[in-house]
Amino acid sequence: MTVHMIKASQDDTEAPSSYRERRRARFRTAARAALQDERVRAFGRLTVRHGAYITGGARIVARRAWDGRTASRYERMIRAAEAAGLMDEVKEWEQRAQAYRAARHKRRLELLQAMVHAPKAIAYGTVGGTGILLMIGIMLAWGSGDVRDVLTPIEAVIELVSWAAFVAGVVWGPLLFAAPWIGLAAVWAVGQHRHTAPQWALPAQARDLGAAITPSIVVIAFRDLGISPLRKAIDAMGDVGAALLGPIRIAGCGVEVDVHLPSGVSTEEIQNKRRKLAENLNRHEHEVFITIPPAPRTVRLWIADSGALDEPIGPSPLILEEDTTADYYTGSAPWGQNLRGDAAGVSVFQRHVLLTGLSNQGKTAALRALALWLAFDETVDFYIADLKGVGDWRGFLGLAQVLIQGPTDDHVAQATDMVEWGVDEMQKRIGLLEESGATDGVTREMARTDPRFRPIVLIVDEAQVAYGCGAKSEDGRPYGGSKATSRYFQAVKKIHDQGRAVNVTIWEGTQDPTDENLPKRSREGNHIRGSLALGTESQAKMALGEAPVDAGAAPHKLRRGLDRGTLVVAGEGIPLEAGQSSVTVRTHFISGEDALVLTDRAKARRQDVATVHKLEIAKPVNHLGDLAAVVGREKRVRTTEVLHRLKARNHAVYEHWTGARLKALLAEYDEESGTYNGYPVVRLESVERALDRRAEEIAEAQ
Repeated sequence: MTVHMIKASQDDTEAPSSYRERRRARFRTAARAALQDERVRAFGRLTVRHGAYITGGARIVARRAWDGRTASRYERMIRAAEAAGLMDEVKEWEQRAQAYRAARHKRRLELLQAMVHAPKAIAYGTVGGTGILLMIGIMLAWGSGDVRDVLTPIEAVIELVSWAAFVAGVVWGPLLFAAPWIGLAAVWAVGQHRHTAPQWALPAQARDLGAAITPSIVVIAFRDLGISPLRKAIDAMGDVGAALLGPIRIAGCGVEVDVHLPSGVSTEEIQNKRRKLAENLNRHEHEVFITIPPAPRTVRLWIADSGALDEPIGPSPLILEEDTTADYYTGSAPWGQNLRGDAAGVSVFQRHVLLTGLSNQGKTAALRALALWLAFDETVDFYIADLKGVGDWRGFLGLAQVLIQGPTDDHVAQATDMVEWGVDEMQKRIGLLEESGATDGVTREMARTDPRFRPIVLIVDEAQVAYGCGAKSEDGRPYGGSKATSRYFQAVKKIHDQGRAVNVTIWEGTQDPTDENLPKRSREGNHIRGSLALGTESQAKMALGEAPVDAGAAPHKLRRGLDRGTLVVAGEGIPLEAGQSSVTVRTHFISGEDALVLTDRAKARRQDVATVHKLEIAKPVNHLGDLAAVVGREKRVRTTEVLHRLKARNHAVYEHWTGARLKALLAEYDEESGTYNGYPVVRLESVERALDRRAEEIAEAQ
């Protein structure tokens, strides 16, 4: 009995709460459904539109009345002329204002005098009017012979006044009732004529989405952003906000203007209001770009002509010019156009490249366009791993030294072998460069005459497949991941560290970047970082870095599907405006069929290449094991002696090793080579600790 009473009590206390929650859930569901109903939205637009007509019309009428009764219009024009530096107009408006004040003063004096003389004028008028009526009455009586007609005119006037009072009494009530509605209709008509409603609430035929950008439109757009300090500052400015603006310049298919913000308003607040600012400027959000120039408290707006960004930019010059040439050292790839409409060329000379974005936004086409241009430089060798494997890079058969196509673990293993081969080639070239005694790195002449220094470009498309691969090689190390044991990640990292100096670079294309499928250390090692449309601002920062995004780069604001092929690019190799850290590029689209035409042209200029689909990689050399073997049990061995012993052990592998390369091997395991009596040495304890650390890493990976 007691248990049932307690349970009933609990049910009584919990039921109202759960009932309220269910009511709130039903209300949220109904509200969401209503807001998605086009009829409800149309009714909402209708209500907002006509309400705005009334309030806007009332504001306009009040402003006109105020301007008509005061000298505010003249003062406003004087301030605007002063801000523009038009001193002649200032004098002219001052004269007009003075004349207006003088005329107003005269009218007020005349009104005061009229009030003083009004009683006398009324008395004179009454006496005079009565006399005239009596004279008319006398004349009527004389003609009719009836003396009573003397008062007939006065009686007629009295009767007329009586009828007028009667009519006024009948009309006054309805007129008094209708007067507010007449006034409301009047201000509604003014607001409707001036389109005082927001653009989104106006009828489609009345919206002005293509208006030219003028200073007043920009100032009003900023004033109506909903930022209180900004609105107050603009309202308080004598020049009506004109001082905020720099010159409006034509910039490609739009205009550009710098806006200097008043104290108390940050550039971040303006960036966060991008959509509202675009709507205030009668533009869509994607047609307004906000960047931060070097000047403090300033934002730079680029405002596109309405609809201009939805128009294609035309075919690539690679397609149009059959005699295309390329130079890895001095040329730049014709990638597309910036927002100004200027050609955007990219120099890939000794630069690592990373392109990312959501799926099916043109990443592969943008990456392939750079490779297609570079293919016309006969001295460049390509090693390509397409981990999507749908034929996007098929045209490079007979052009690339290696072409791996496929998304499986086996293809990832082959891509890893290819990148690790690039590491070995890089280390070999570092030794050759040191032996050559060159002081300026690998020069253009060396790259064109010595095949050992030909530029090598490793391309891995859909690199997220490699980073996310969980398969392990025979030695127990995983191919993917971002740990020290990850073969692919460590190989990419080593090329990022030293590859550019000896013409070994890597280009990666990846989807939907996260810390798992694009490690931080890997993405930050690239010189050119470009992003197509992304989902979030955090992804944009992963793709481009925090500084460009904080300065206005916004790939997450690009429209998925509609802005396909549009890239936000940061880093080296591409021309940037002064003080800017990124540029938006609308890339030329080169179809798969056109890509085959271009690769055929490039092959005609090159020697035949027997493309292989898998590098025959020799068994990996255990460098640390060889080092331990040549050091033996000696406490310390001079570095020169260690190198001599290594070459004797495996001359083909260690022929070009130097003290720096030996030091780098120990540094991979956080160990250092030391000195003894002024000579560099390798200590046994350092080698043993390195061996122990490697064993721990392999054990953790397993």
